[in-house]
Amino acid sequence: MTIKLLDKVSIVTGSGRGIGARTALELAQAGSHIVINDIQSELANKAAVEIEKLGRKVFISNHDISKTQEAHKLVEEVKSFFGKIDILINNAGITRDALLHKLTEENWDEVIRVNLKGTFNMGQAVAKVMMEQKQGKIVNLASVAWLGNIGQTNYAASKAGVVGLTRTWALELSKYGIQVNCIAPGFIDTVLTSQIPQEIKDKFIQRIPLKRIGRPEDIAQLIAFLVSDQATYITGQCIHVDGGLSCGISF
Repeated sequence: MTIKLLDKVSIVTGSGRGIGARTALELAQAGSHIVINDIQSELANKAAVEIEKLGRKVFISNHDISKTQEAHKLVEEVKSFFGKIDILINNAGITRDALLHKLTEENWDEVIRVNLKGTFNMGQAVAKVMMEQKQGKIVNLASVAWLGNIGQTNYAASKAGVVGLTRTWALELSKYGIQVNCIAPGFIDTVLTSQIPQEIKDKFIQRIPLKRIGRPEDIAQLIAFLVSDQATYITGQCIHVDGGLSCGISF
């Protein structure tokens, strides 16, 4: 099965590195023009170079999508530049881990602002464009942490919220030809997980039924499928890509 996204316009937030960058590349390889969004301009520019090598048009954005006005401005600029928006991948996210009794108000607010409010901001702004077009695809990035994870009260809450947004938007937007899904990655090999000591990482991997860490392309390839014409009857779903981590007790 070959994924074709010829001349589609895709916004990928937090796409300067990791899952976001790999997703942008995957969509570009399928034919889509790409909006690279990352508050770190150096990372955004580096990711854009890889897209341009494929002959796709690239729009680089450093807007902070956790701020309502900036998210809406980004969408307005993209609509003006490309004339349409076909795909939105809400990938931008952060962690500020701490046990409940040590979690500061600042770190609670920051994670909710970026992970949940940022997703809301972009979804709201893009939905208005897609409703006029009578078509569109939105994929939100949740996490298996939405099921609960020690030391991640703020992150788990934000990602559980993303699942709720996804299901609600699927109900509201289906009549406009818009599909909304989310993906809950497990333990993926990114810059964030590379900072974990190897000893701890090895112990965690033993909890995964497939006994290996996931790769950014494992997520990116599913995203490409969900936004393609091969997935026109899938909406409102949260798909776990975690090597079986969320299945239950593993020995």
